Amino acid sequence: MPLLIQNKGLGRISSTAELFDRYPHLQENARAFHSKPLVDVDPKCLLYVQQREFAATTPADNCVSVIGSDDATTCHLVVLQHTGSGAVCLAHCDGSSTWSEVPLLVKAVTSLGNASKEGRLELHLVGGFSDDAKTSHKLSLNILGSSSLSCLVSHCNVTLTELSFEKLKNAFPLYIYGIGVNVKTGDVFPASFTHKGPAEELRSARTFTGGQMADIYDSSRGLVKIGPCKWSPNLDIAFWLSQNDDTILQYLSTSPMAEPPHFVQHMKSTIQFLLEHPTSDSLFPGGQPQLYHRTEKGDWERVVQS
Repeated sequence: MPLLIQNKGLGRISSTAELFDRYPHLQENARAFHSKPLVDVDPKCLLYVQQREFAATTPADNCVSVIGSDDATTCHLVVLQHTGSGAVCLAHCDGSSTWSEVPLLVKAVTSLGNASKEGRLELHLVGGFSDDAKTSHKLSLNILGSSSLSCLVSHCNVTLTELSFEKLKNAFPLYIYGIGVNVKTGDVFPASFTHKGPAEELRSARTFTGGQMADIYDSSRGLVKIGPCKWSPNLDIAFWLSQNDDTILQYLSTSPMAEPPHFVQHMKSTIQFLLEHPTSDSLFPGGQPQLYHRTEKGDWERVVQS
C-alpha cells in the first residue's frame, strides 16, 4: 500500500523542496503547527522519549497521558497513529539507522491496534531545518522513503492515507525543539519538558556510546524498560570536560548553531556519568533491564527485582 498525501500516492521525490512545491499545504500545516502555543508538560502524566528511543501505547493507558520528546535539531520526531484503535507511537530519530528503525515503529502501532477496527495510519514529522550539510533533508527523505511505510500489511486493516508534515522549512530561529502527543485524543502539539526521566543520564549514555533505537515502554504493564546495554571503559572522553562550550558544540553536535542552551551541560553530564560508570555491568545486575513504574504521586520509581 503506498504512502499517500491527500489520498494520492506520494511517488518518488528527490528533495524536501520538491515535496513542499508539490504539496504546498504541508508548509501551511507547518505554519499552523508553529502557531500553536508551547505546552509545558506536567511530568506526572508524561512518558519522555530520548534520542534513539520510541514508545507506543493506547488511549486505555492509565499511567501515561502524554508521550513527548524534544532537543530535536537535525533529528526528527516521528508520530505514528492508528485512527481506528487510537494506538500511537512517538520516536526520536537521528538518522543512525532509519531503514531498520521505521519498521519497529509500524510494528509497535499495528501490534497494539485492535485488528477488528478499521482505520489508517497517520504520520506526523516534526523537526529538521535547512542545515548546510542537509542532514535534515536526508533524514526526511529516508523516513518518507521507507518501504515499511509504503508497504503496510493489508490483513491489519491499516492504510496510510494522510501525512501531516510539520517540518519547518525555515532556519532555526523559528525552530520547534519538542512535541507532545496526547494519547487519549491523538492531538500533537509543541511542548517543553522540565523532567526527562526516568534514568535520564543512563539513557543518554546508552545513546552516546552507540546504542541503537530501543523500545522503552511496556504499555501492557505500565513499565519503562531501560537496557540492558553495554559499553566499554573510555577514559579519553574526560578530555571534553575541560573544553569550552564552543569546542563541544563544534565537535559533538550535528547542528552547533541550533542547539538549545542546555546542550553543553547535557553532554558534560553524560560524559561524567560514563566516567563514573566505566562499564554498564553494575547498572544491570544479573543482566536484567532497569524497570520503572509510576507511583500514586505520578513519579517514575525503580522496580526492585528479585
